[in-house]
Amino acid sequence: MLFSPGWRGSVRQDELLAVFTLGLLFGGTLSATVLWLLSGLAEPLPSGARAWLVVAVAVLGALREFGLVRLPLPQNARQIPQEVLQTRLRRGTLQFGFELGTGVRTYVSASTPYVLALGLLLSHQGPLPSLLAGLAFGAGRALSAALTLWSRDPDRDAAIAARLPWITRLTALTLPTALALLALHPLP
Repeated sequence: MLFSPGWRGSVRQDELLAVFTLGLLFGGTLSATVLWLLSGLAEPLPSGARAWLVVAVAVLGALREFGLVRLPLPQNARQIPQEVLQTRLRRGTLQFGFELGTGVRTYVSASTPYVLALGLLLSHQGPLPSLLAGLAFGAGRALSAALTLWSRDPDRDAAIAARLPWITRLTALTLPTALALLALHPLP
């Protein structure tokens, strides 16, 4: 566990949060860079077709979130070894954050990150939007850790568990709607 209420370590928890966040941002940036490089493979497709393919992927993700489509998501079933955080705390925390930030080291249960990745791959954006998306992915994961550390509320996990399905579904609906609007009315 990265943060615990009975923490008595030699490193402050807020320092670990900063190192963990840095790792998440690096990992998200690396994944976005790889997706941007691979997105060149989609360039021969007409831009309109790519836009509607992205919308179709987003709709499929929303249908999956509502349980209307059964679609297994790729996952890495291995856990990050405990030794990563036990031997060298700062370095291990950076590594843990980096691995989580890439999105490929652990299982991501929501469809939205996969929709984002496929959207970046299919839309063939420039490097800046891709990097910003990667940074946003890492920052979103960091926000979850920060809120856990800052809340100090023993009932927080139960409250999140109760709200998470609705948040996930709302996000899954918002994404295809916004993408469809962008496909219909592209930005200048």
